[in-house]
Amino acid sequence: MIKYPTSLTNSQWQCIKKILNDKRKRKVRLRAVWDAILYQLKTGCQWRMLPREFGAWGTVYYYFRKWVYSGAWHRVQAKLHEQVREKYSREASPSLGIIDSQSVKNSEWGIPDKGYDGNKKVKGRKRHIVVDTLGILMCIVVTAANVHDSVAAEQVIKRMMNKFPRLKKMLADGGYTGERLKQLAKDELGIEFEVVTRSDEAGFKVIPKRWIVERSISWLMWSRRLSKDYEANMESSEAWVLVASIAMMVRNF
Repeated sequence: MIKYPTSLTNSQWQCIKKILNDKRKRKVRLRAVWDAILYQLKTGCQWRMLPREFGAWGTVYYYFRKWVYSGAWHRVQAKLHEQVREKYSREASPSLGIIDSQSVKNSEWGIPDKGYDGNKKVKGRKRHIVVDTLGILMCIVVTAANVHDSVAAEQVIKRMMNKFPRLKKMLADGGYTGERLKQLAKDELGIEFEVVTRSDEAGFKVIPKRWIVERSISWLMWSRRLSKDYEANMESSEAWVLVASIAMMVRNF
């Protein structure tokens, strides 16, 4: 088996294998499947263009889709998130979240659920992410690009229910202004939703904490699979962001 820069080390695979807790006897080596998916994440190649040493591309695609609908990507990402935070001497559950969005172009055919972001001048989809103070993903929601940030944030808040018991506050930029969001965050999550805007002073100034989520968005673009949205449905789009988060976190093991 050829080793690529994206291939998992023994310790990294043992960490993921323990979280998966898959005790079934299989003809397919799940480690090879994971290596294939991480290779595709980084290179952005088509499924049929996967190197043959990973096995049949159809098998890799089958497991990717299976883990999308079984929630395995969410489960592995969430568990690694806790482990990485503990490794950095933090509580497993964060107390602060930071939300922002990123509009990305989509492929030109076969892609439903897309729109035009008039602000960013992008036709495609929009990724709405929440990260902690380490920049690690807490939540991902993908919508058409024409969905306003404040509308998508309602989906984000609802998806985060009962997942982060220590969460006390969420920071956002001016695109999330509105009393409805603040009230929803208080009612559903029991947290404060604070909008942090830029000052009127001339010149560039770093906004405390807000830069963390912007850095996390730039980290996602290191993966060529995420440089454009090629997916036929939102579930796959969100899954690739989770895979990117897993790929970054697993380096700690």
